[in-house]
Amino acid sequence: MKQALRGGIAVLFLAGLAACSGGSDAPTEVVQLTTALREAVAARVAGDQPAARPQLTRAMLKGIEGAYLEATLEKNGKWAYLPVEGVRPDEGNGAVTVWRTVDDVSLITRNGVLVGTRGLGGDILSTEIDLPAGRAGPPEGGVRVLHVRDSNDATVPVTLACSVRDLGPETIEIVELRHTTRHLRETCDGGGGRVVNDYWIDTRRPIVWQSRQWAGPHNGYLRLRQITE
Repeated sequence: MKQALRGGIAVLFLAGLAACSGGSDAPTEVVQLTTALREAVAARVAGDQPAARPQLTRAMLKGIEGAYLEATLEKNGKWAYLPVEGVRPDEGNGAVTVWRTVDDVSLITRNGVLVGTRGLGGDILSTEIDLPAGRAGPPEGGVRVLHVRDSNDATVPVTLACSVRDLGPETIEIVELRHTTRHLRETCDGGGGRVVNDYWIDTRRPIVWQSRQWAGPHNGYLRLRQITE
């Protein structure tokens, strides 16, 4: 099954759910979600079209422990739910979070900013970026360098000069929960073109609830939503 799912962002059996789906004690909502994800995987293996995304409800998500990220690759519509594999503090008083699917596709964020990918092809191997301490989202401006794997398996630096504009308060809804956020738009030039990243950041806590971020020249944009904490 793992082999059949490789080649893009893979559909994820939400890791904490698959183990309990067959037991009589499993909450009905958890069983429904796990079943929906299995059907999505089967549809995906059978053809090249992106699988139908399960219609999540907050009741379904009540049975899930830990934070999950929903990711969609814009260029082909492929999607995944990624649980947190690990969190570690960094030297700048921030936090590096690794989100990982069961077939080893990983997204790495630092304070909610995408700084690395693995398993997509053309991955961002690392990012040189000066992120602010104590808050989520991008720096107010400056230069960042993405180290990207190219088609020849070499590492190529992509240098971007960025500025950020505050677009003001915005209330967003993610699976029946409303979040009061500030919408920041980051515009970066370099690497042969212009990159525009958007972040919706909680006004009271350092959480990026939703974003649209560039994942390098090969993969283009990812749309990300944190669906559980």
